[in-house]
Amino acid sequence: MKNLLILFVLGAALRLQAQQAPLKATLTQALLKVIVVDDKSKPQTGQLITFTSKKDGKAYSGTTDASGKFSMLIPPAQKYAVSYRIFNEVYSDLEMELPSAGSPFTFEYTITATPPRKFTLNNVFFDSGKSTLRVESNKELDQLAEYMGLKKTLVIEIAGHTDNVGTADANQKLSEDRANAVKQYLIKKGVTANRVTAKGYGDTQPEADNSTAEGRQKNRRTEVRIISE
Repeated sequence: MKNLLILFVLGAALRLQAQQAPLKATLTQALLKVIVVDDKSKPQTGQLITFTSKKDGKAYSGTTDASGKFSMLIPPAQKYAVSYRIFNEVYSDLEMELPSAGSPFTFEYTITATPPRKFTLNNVFFDSGKSTLRVESNKELDQLAEYMGLKKTLVIEIAGHTDNVGTADANQKLSEDRANAVKQYLIKKGVTANRVTAKGYGDTQPEADNSTAEGRQKNRRTEVRIISE
């Protein structure tokens, strides 16, 4: 039994050592060091970045650590489309080209990704006059929960808004109930309750003219607001 315990501890130690071994460039794989910051040079933790080869379509992904960095091995002499997601929006307008080389080399790449302080969930829907989430909302809310799973320290507010049809009191309650419905959905998906607050604003913060159907539709919205990162 004692020998088995020693072997188990030794095996665990060897696995941990292998996991911590630094990556090294080879003739067929460059060492890519990525750093992600916002527009104020603040490191962005938990940011998933994907590099997709324009040669064969293969994708290589990494997630930033607390310092906003990660490293990985990637084939050189190729062009890559670079993509990342902020909340539910994918940004894919960046491109990186790794040169060819006759010896192993390291390449550093910096991305500036600035999360908005406020973000509208365009594909979150409720039954008319109710706070019941429709099934069409699941995809976008699942993506938000996944994003918060990467951004471990992110704290958000779910802000509910209505148009001005009906009484102010009814609209206030409806907006609160809808915001809470979204919060509860995120909690069921694994987001801890202390990272999500829900607040209703009723019809007090319109973004468009309530005198038109199009304007009222824009005002009936659910927003995500960053409280802290």
